[in-house]
Amino acid sequence: MTVINTLRRTALLSCALLPLTLAAQTAPKAPAGDDNSSQQQSLDRVIAIVDEDVILGSELQAAVSRAQENAARSKRELPPLDQFRRQIFDQLVLESLQLQIANRVGVRVSDTELNEALDRIAQQNNMTLEQFSQVMTQDGTSYAQAREQLRRELLIQRVQQGSVSERVQITDQEVENFLASAEGQARIAPQYHVLHALIPITDKTDPEQVKQFAMQLDTRAREGEDFNRVMTTAGPVKVQNSDLGWRTSDNLPSLLVDLVPTLKSGEVAEPLRSPSGYHIVKVVEVRGKGEIIQQTKARHILLKPSAIRTEAQCQQLAAELRQRILAGADFDALAKQYSEDIGSAMEGGELGWTNPGQLVGTFQTAMDNTPKGAISEPFHSRYGWHIVKVEDRRTQDVTDEMRHTMARNYLHEKKYQDELDAWLRRIRDEAFVDIKKI
Repeated sequence: MTVINTLRRTALLSCALLPLTLAAQTAPKAPAGDDNSSQQQSLDRVIAIVDEDVILGSELQAAVSRAQENAARSKRELPPLDQFRRQIFDQLVLESLQLQIANRVGVRVSDTELNEALDRIAQQNNMTLEQFSQVMTQDGTSYAQAREQLRRELLIQRVQQGSVSERVQITDQEVENFLASAEGQARIAPQYHVLHALIPITDKTDPEQVKQFAMQLDTRAREGEDFNRVMTTAGPVKVQNSDLGWRTSDNLPSLLVDLVPTLKSGEVAEPLRSPSGYHIVKVVEVRGKGEIIQQTKARHILLKPSAIRTEAQCQQLAAELRQRILAGADFDALAKQYSEDIGSAMEGGELGWTNPGQLVGTFQTAMDNTPKGAISEPFHSRYGWHIVKVEDRRTQDVTDEMRHTMARNYLHEKKYQDELDAWLRRIRDEAFVDIKKI
């Protein structure tokens, strides 16, 4: 399970489990004398002791009900109720054990990290945070519940990464062997996002007239007009337009197998004749082939707000350091003296060559907008206040590096899941779990 998967699962509101403590707190209380009071007391009984925690009947019922609702929305068939309740109970046990580990070793998720995660989820779903909150409310989940559930998910994720990642080792030889295998070749094969249009020739059409129409459409598409709009142009025949999505060479229609790999991102081919008509093809984007990127070499100084230095004071000090550097002070020396980035301070703020998207958005934007040899104005990121010096820029072919990275990530994910499953079984086997009644 990756952080991305965790966030996506929460973003789609498909988490089966409500927070253990929250479920108990939000369970409706029956008024005195109510006929349901005995049922509520039954639900709130302790049904299991899990090391230093307990699971209540109300918690299990809330989790089961939510999972049933999710299954109904996605039209998934569930196993028999007794079996399903046991599966949800086992999930609650594992969640409890992992949260207890997080508490023992001091794993924390700050409000800032939580807010940023929720904001990313909203953006992934093309919503503002306010819109996302409204969708959750309509789905029956309060914003507070969603925040708490996400906090627990992130805590569990960090516990898993800390306990499992160090067990996963991928050697260079494993990567090379995988790249040489049929599976590896298939996974790293270049992919093409292809748009395709057929201008058909039938018994009732003039072939020359259709050819001229196809040439006109192709010329307009090659000159930069929107492909889909061009292909809706009225003519002697109706254009059959389609988006083929992302395809590897092996998954392309046979007619396009030799053509598509010759096209660059954004390129439109000349009309291709076949017995059925004229084909116009555009490759929107190519990935995994000739990965040419713009890299930046930079240094920075980071100043973090603290109990003795406010945000405003950090901003002011960053501005003062920038002026000193412009006046001739050595950037490296000031970075070693003032920067609070543990990873780069002792190297004079050196970040080395960075790829697009490697750094947080605000930093990337500030660095991209700073000319070579210049020093940025002070800017703020979630880490604090920065000034950055752009030392150089270059265009780099990282195709081979990207392929090795893809292979290593795939192998790591595969091993990670195996190790995670083994680790979860082990902590469950070693735990004290006293089941009263499920």
